[in-house]
Amino acid sequence: MELTILFCFLAYTVALFFVMWLTQRKGSSGNEAFFRAGRRSPWPVVAYGMIGASLSGVTFMSVPGGVYAGQWTYMPLVFGYVLGYAVIAAVLLPLYYKLNLTSIYTYLGQRFGARSEKTGAAFFILSRLLGSALRMYLVVFVLYEFVFRAWGIPFWIPAVVFIAIILLYTFRGGIKTVVWTDMLQTTFLLLAAAATVVAIVGRLDMSVTDVLRLSADSGQLRMFETDPSASKYWIKQVVSGMFITITMTGLDQDMMQKNLTCKTLRDAQKNVMTSSMLFIVVNLLFLCLGSTLLVYASQTVFELPTGANGAVVADKIFPSVAFSLSGFTAVMFVLGMVAAGYSSADGTLTALTTTFCYNFLDYNNAANTESTRLVRRRRLVHVTFALLYLLVIIGFRPFHRQSLIDTVFDVAGFTYGPLLGLYSFGLFVHRRANDRLVPYIAVLSPLVCLLLKFNSAQWFGGYQIGFEILLINGLITFLMLLIFSKKETSTLPMHPTAK
Repeated sequence: MELTILFCFLAYTVALFFVMWLTQRKGSSGNEAFFRAGRRSPWPVVAYGMIGASLSGVTFMSVPGGVYAGQWTYMPLVFGYVLGYAVIAAVLLPLYYKLNLTSIYTYLGQRFGARSEKTGAAFFILSRLLGSALRMYLVVFVLYEFVFRAWGIPFWIPAVVFIAIILLYTFRGGIKTVVWTDMLQTTFLLLAAAATVVAIVGRLDMSVTDVLRLSADSGQLRMFETDPSASKYWIKQVVSGMFITITMTGLDQDMMQKNLTCKTLRDAQKNVMTSSMLFIVVNLLFLCLGSTLLVYASQTVFELPTGANGAVVADKIFPSVAFSLSGFTAVMFVLGMVAAGYSSADGTLTALTTTFCYNFLDYNNAANTESTRLVRRRRLVHVTFALLYLLVIIGFRPFHRQSLIDTVFDVAGFTYGPLLGLYSFGLFVHRRANDRLVPYIAVLSPLVCLLLKFNSAQWFGGYQIGFEILLINGLITFLMLLIFSKKETSTLPMHPTAK
């Protein structure tokens, strides 16, 4: 079985490099292609590829596994995503296209000053490096546990292999390659989930409707948490989902760089709204998969995987069932995981490189970004971030305890909150933030939120702060920016519709 899985992994990797060759066969492989793909990407390709880039290995593993403890209460968060995408289409994309941005954090420099620009870019780099590395870690972790551990291979070796492969196929083409490889990766990610559902219902000799009926009878289809004090209260989930999307997509260089490769603003807007509708369908598929896995376990007396403390490990439910079911489901699972890992990491490495080059190395003001010196510098930055990415993956290994989807959103809540506050202030308040104080405000706000999160139940009568910590973080940043702001004298429009 392990050799079959290894062969499929190698075959998929070859397919990925073939797509890379096709994208780089014609046209430039310089900085313009790396950073912007010549702004020629067809919007349907970007929309479809964004599914895999957004879902990643965390959704692939943690959303199905999360049904065990959380039922379908993840779904209101997805409904909030749609609202967030509407805000991105109506407010942020027009701004980015109007200013002809390559790195979206250049806006903060134009609006407030150099320190604000570098603060926003630094918080993105920190958040994306941690969040995306955790997503990639999950892929390496699962393949190590179910394949490489049996061969006596250390954990760090598959981690190095994965990062090396991603570095190789993004090294020259950058975002131009990522846009097209994401399409392949999305396909395999969805095929893996659908194939597992079909295989399980076939083994149980049931229909999908029968499985969902059994799941509903056991209370696993509960979608809306109605206790206002609960961390996953449905209204909090919807609001949190909206702001998670605004920040983790609209204020995220990785996700927006793909959108900014579309030919026109109209195409980019069609792309994000199409993606938002697709996310509802895709997340329903993964929740259905989670229910199917649990019904299979109950009907066959399959023992759910547990940790050292005897508690069920949600992130291991899907792989445990897939590997025990058949060779076909094991192979499909591995391909889905590999696709999810690649789709998360390739765009991240490209976006981190773009952000550092434009917001710290000042590529915006370079006379010729295609010069040999700047191309070489970009490649050095790209390799450096790949090494940092690898260090985070290896370093997180001793700390993996809970479902990683909660960890990823916790990281986002603390690191994207200052970005939410900065952009909200810049777009909707006709005052100038104190650029000198912005770095201190951006650090202080997450520290205050950390204190609130750990003490919320004690301080607020049992109320537990969940994903809405992102909104609280952004609000604190916004208020501190307002307190230390001064009258606006710049002529730069705050909003793209302003005159």
